[in-house]
Amino acid sequence: MEGLLTQPFLTALLFGAVTAGVPLLLAGLGEQISEKAGVLNIGIEGMMLFGAYTGFVAAFYTGSFTLGFLAGGVGGAVVASIVMLLCIRFGLNQIVIGIAVTIGFEGLTALLHYFQFSRTYPRLDAAPVIALPGLSQIPVLGPGLFSHNAVVYLAVILVGVFTWMFRSTYVGLNLESAGNKPAALDAAGVSVIKTRALAVLSTGFLAGLGGAYMANVGAGLFVPMMTGGAGFIGIVLAMLARGKPLWVLLGAALFGASLSMTTALQVAGVNVPTDVVQMLPFAMVMLVLVIFARHSVLPPALGLPYVRGDRG
Repeated sequence: MEGLLTQPFLTALLFGAVTAGVPLLLAGLGEQISEKAGVLNIGIEGMMLFGAYTGFVAAFYTGSFTLGFLAGGVGGAVVASIVMLLCIRFGLNQIVIGIAVTIGFEGLTALLHYFQFSRTYPRLDAAPVIALPGLSQIPVLGPGLFSHNAVVYLAVILVGVFTWMFRSTYVGLNLESAGNKPAALDAAGVSVIKTRALAVLSTGFLAGLGGAYMANVGAGLFVPMMTGGAGFIGIVLAMLARGKPLWVLLGAALFGASLSMTTALQVAGVNVPTDVVQMLPFAMVMLVLVIFARHSVLPPALGLPYVRGDRG
């Protein structure tokens, strides 16, 4: 236990927390957009998984991480378009469709991977890293927090962008109205269907980008069902954040630290059963839900289909 406060342990914990937390942050921010618009996007796990697959395949065959991330985002948006069509256009049950999308793309990505790579698991080269001048030289904190792939910094920037968008723009106001009073938004001449559709597609892109980051940077390879419930943790983060992106960031950091504990303990030489450590993030989810779930505020129209012109 002496190694728990050493520099290698703390640096590994911080670095792992960022690496594991970024997919959760992107998924949580995406889910927050959908929920503000009144769409409970249960299928976000499937979007992340398909984004991980398409992102890995694009990076593997082109050698470009940039194209890999773009392909991952587009892959997630493709899955989101299914949710958009069935739930928003045709008004089908959002929970049922979301579960079906997740299960379906778990099977599809596993099948595609098997046909493409058989039982092999090719790896990518190490992803490019941007070390922030000055900050990356800080002992312990620098290597763990300020030396990462560009997607990490993009995700953090999006927290500020979304905070501003939700508070100070018509886009944020329309999203809020679509989830709280869609009839009022409809009466104002703004399409509720279009607002929700764009929100779901944005969710899909961010979730797919998070999946691509998980495969291309976090693991360096694609493994079927590798998301391991990250999408559902993103849903929890969005629900508990009360519409505030900063709370999504803090929650992602907390769960990311839980997920990174395995590697950090190995660096410290602590012998802890892997199953026990892997249980930590889900135990953390249950603890956070018990403490904070009663105080969460969700849009009144969340999960409810809307027909244009309906005033009921």
